[in-house]
Amino acid sequence: MQTDRKNRTESVDLSVVIVNWNTCEELGKCLRSVMEAGYDGTETIVVDNASFDKSVEMVRREFPWVRLIQNSENLGFARACNRGIEASRGRYILLLNSDTEVEKGAFPALVRFGDENPDVGIFGPKVLNPDGSLQCSCRRFPTLKAALFRYTPLGRLFPRNPYTSEYRLADWDHSHPRDVDWVSGAAMVVRREMLDAIGAFDAGFFMYCEDVDLGYRAKQADWRVAYYPGASVAHVIGRSSDRNANAMIVEFHRSMYHFFKKHYAGRSSILIRLIVPVALFAIPRAIIAHNQLRYLRFVLTYRAKRALRLVTREEEAAAADPGAEEHPNEGR
Repeated sequence: MQTDRKNRTESVDLSVVIVNWNTCEELGKCLRSVMEAGYDGTETIVVDNASFDKSVEMVRREFPWVRLIQNSENLGFARACNRGIEASRGRYILLLNSDTEVEKGAFPALVRFGDENPDVGIFGPKVLNPDGSLQCSCRRFPTLKAALFRYTPLGRLFPRNPYTSEYRLADWDHSHPRDVDWVSGAAMVVRREMLDAIGAFDAGFFMYCEDVDLGYRAKQADWRVAYYPGASVAHVIGRSSDRNANAMIVEFHRSMYHFFKKHYAGRSSILIRLIVPVALFAIPRAIIAHNQLRYLRFVLTYRAKRALRLVTREEEAAAADPGAEEHPNEGR
């Protein structure tokens, strides 16, 4: 069985696996960038999580060379990625969010980096915001201190605290390759040999933290995890998750607890084991309440100004697309 699989993968260097949920426009841009990247040794697989926005029809009509896997329900990011990985044939698998666009030359650069570093099991390209600025896409493993400053009001009071900066690797310009703890699943390359050894994503993560968990397991198995800026990908954060933002806020914190329970709880004190689940239950509900209160305040102000004909163009646009909720994860 293992030998047959190896023979099937030898003809393809890189499998591009894209999970989609109702991002038809962004997915089209992503696939066009993959096509324009122009590297012969690739295959492209789209795993659709039961979209209802014509994404499937668009892929079939405009990108017939793409292998399309349709799920009958939304399986979440981790399980959908695993379906794509299982169907892939590449020596390397590039997991891409549907709201990314690949820069030209990225594919051969990624394959070359993998071939030159056989002990690297996971690596990620440089990820850029749509305006060309850097998006922090690689990090250290989360710590209690970093979480305390990152997901509570302490972060607003002390925005330059060392714990958050160290977690985000914010004191580094990301201009050269280096080993990191984990890279964002928005644009992540995984080596087939490593997956055969440690397994793919933990299906217990519906969305978020599956990339942290895979990096953790890779490190435990003595694989390196690396950041490689010789290839670039542009990423618009949260186009799928923004469609159900409050549910994703809850899901993000649920995934954080799953990661904590799986990797940290066994070596934490009883007090920490009691505090963490309570905090991860309370924080998302506080964020949602804050978002709802902020939106209500905006609506009341907007209606009052509209009655007085004092509404600006910016406020009209915000009312048409009130998507200013706090996002659970800046990297996804």
